[in-house]
Amino acid sequence: MKISTGILLFKKDKDSLYYFLVHPGGPFWKNKDLGAWSIPKGEMLPDENSLDRALTEFKEETGKTAEGNFIELSPIKQKGGKIVYAWALEGDIDTSDLYSNTFSLEWPPKSGKIIEIPEVNQWEWFSSEEAQQRINAAQKGFITELENIVNKQ
Repeated sequence: MKISTGILLFKKDKDSLYYFLVHPGGPFWKNKDLGAWSIPKGEMLPDENSLDRALTEFKEETGKTAEGNFIELSPIKQKGGKIVYAWALEGDIDTSDLYSNTFSLEWPPKSGKIIEIPEVNQWEWFSSEEAQQRINAAQKGFITELENIVNKQ
C-alpha cells in the first residue's frame, strides 16, 4: 500500500480561510482542473518520519521551507487506495517565485522518448469553497477537519 504525507498550508483573512494547493505537472494532468489539485505531498518510505517527509516534499514542490506549529490531521484514503497523512500549518507564501523539482517520464508511453517534467506546475491560494471543488475528493476531509478545529478556537 502506498502512503503519502503532506502539508495543508492555510491562512486566515477576517472570517475566511484560504488554502494553498498545487497542481501536478505533466501531460496526464495538463487539461485537468477540478479534483486534480492537491496539498503538496509525496510518497513516504516505511521507516521515514511522516512529518519530516511532508516537509521535504513541501520544499521539493515549492522551493520553500515550511516552519511553524503543525496540526496533525486524520489520514484519508484516496480513490486508488493511497493513504495520505497531513499536517496543517498556518502561514503565507508568495506564489510568484515558487519552483518545483522535476522527474523523467517516458512520453508518449512506450515511445522511448524521455521528457523532464515538473512535479508541480501551478501553485495557488483558494477560498474554502473553491479549494473543496479543486482538491482531490478524498483530501476534502483535511479541509473539513481543519475548519472544525479552527472554528472551535
